Amino acid sequence: MKGKTGRYSLIASIVSSIVIVVVFLALALLKNSGRANPLYTDVDIIAGMIFVFILSMIVSASVWPGIIEKRLK
Repeated sequence: MKGKTGRYSLIASIVSSIVIVVVFLALALLKNSGRANPLYTDVDIIAGMIFVFILSMIVSASVWPGIIEKRLK
């Protein structure tokens, strides 16, 4: 059961982080779309996506194991 908790936590963390990154990307592109002179460059958006992914992995890595452990019991 311990091995399954770790695997499920990793999968849940990655999936939730990818969802958050996609939301970040959508909001950044929406913010840039209606402007003649965009606020953010492509490099800014990609760097922001990487930053958001890393931060969300750190946070979700501490949240998901407890949730999944409660669900498996």
